[in-house]
Amino acid sequence: MSIRTRTEAAVAKTVLPGATIGILGGGQLGRMMALEARAMGYRIAVLDPDGQCPTAQVADVAITAPYADLAAAERLAAAADVVTYEFENVDAEVTAALSASAYVPQGAELLYTTQHRVREKRALQAAGVPVAPYLEVTHLQSLRQAVKQLGYPAILKTARGGYDGKGQWRLAPDDDLGLLWSRVGEAQTAPGHRPAEPEWILEQFVPFVKELSVMVARSPRGEIAVYPVAENVHVNHILHVSIVPARIPDDVAQTAQTIARQIAESLQLVGVLGVEMFLTGDGEILVNELAPRPHNSGHYTQNACLTSQFEQHVRAICNLPLGDVRLWQPVVMVNILGQHLAPVLDKQTAWPSHWKLHLYGKAEARKNRKMGHINILCDDVETGLAEIRQVGIWQHERRI
Repeated sequence: MSIRTRTEAAVAKTVLPGATIGILGGGQLGRMMALEARAMGYRIAVLDPDGQCPTAQVADVAITAPYADLAAAERLAAAADVVTYEFENVDAEVTAALSASAYVPQGAELLYTTQHRVREKRALQAAGVPVAPYLEVTHLQSLRQAVKQLGYPAILKTARGGYDGKGQWRLAPDDDLGLLWSRVGEAQTAPGHRPAEPEWILEQFVPFVKELSVMVARSPRGEIAVYPVAENVHVNHILHVSIVPARIPDDVAQTAQTIARQIAESLQLVGVLGVEMFLTGDGEILVNELAPRPHNSGHYTQNACLTSQFEQHVRAICNLPLGDVRLWQPVVMVNILGQHLAPVLDKQTAWPSHWKLHLYGKAEARKNRKMGHINILCDDVETGLAEIRQVGIWQHERRI
């Protein structure tokens, strides 16, 4: 079964509470999805290489195996009435194989597309949405030519993998491209190695004024729900805070939501999708990346919206009517990284009641590892941001 062409959509069916949802991947996104699903009356099965992963802690069935283990994935499917995934680095080939024998309403095509930046860019262009100028890179000479065409500064990215800034290099005029390529590129383009697709992409640097994201959901029946726009601030390439509503004009917010809806329709999305965007100084919106599952910047929905992104994902894959996505009140989500966990716990008894803590059940609090988040419900976002500054835990981060 090929996943390089659009597969026939699985026959949509409604999966009612009492059934079992199988989740490929057992990180924090799967955990929060599972908690919402259990509250709705579903059972949970999970497959993850770590038997003590966050999702396994709240699952009814836990299968410990690599994501590429087809036999293990088939055991997951046998235990579940519907199968989904909680992050995009699960094996697309395995997901495609499961789609032939199990109910995987998301299919494997969107997963396959978003696992490779070149395929993702092409899909976005086919959807008619704007992206930053880019060129595909296959070898050192093509890198030199791409830099000459796009100019400096530019961002060299691996086509596969990479997150929180990993697998990315910002290029400046005084950089030695040959030296850089010898360090990062030659392993993938060694003599005799001819990848079927480019393993690198060079993007023109976007002088954005804000980073935005929109969570959008679509069900097999074609119903679409678009969440409010989040304004995101990153520190060291890791999401620090999400601010909702975003501090942007209403027409810009409407454009961002329209783009998210357009992508969902073009890609025949099932489930929840995070659309990351750049806002330029002249008001243009460029789509940066897609995340075909719940997203860190959508965590604010847990306490600030009528329907969280996790409940919405469950509703979508089970073909239930989508939930209302209205915002109850302004909110600021702040990430808790490994270095923040101890002071967060120390100060918890002094917090006001509108600070909502979510921890992920990870055993080891390593530096820069995402351990949880806090949703700060507030009358206005500036008040929420001021509270984050005043508490003193994140005082060494970039000011917000």
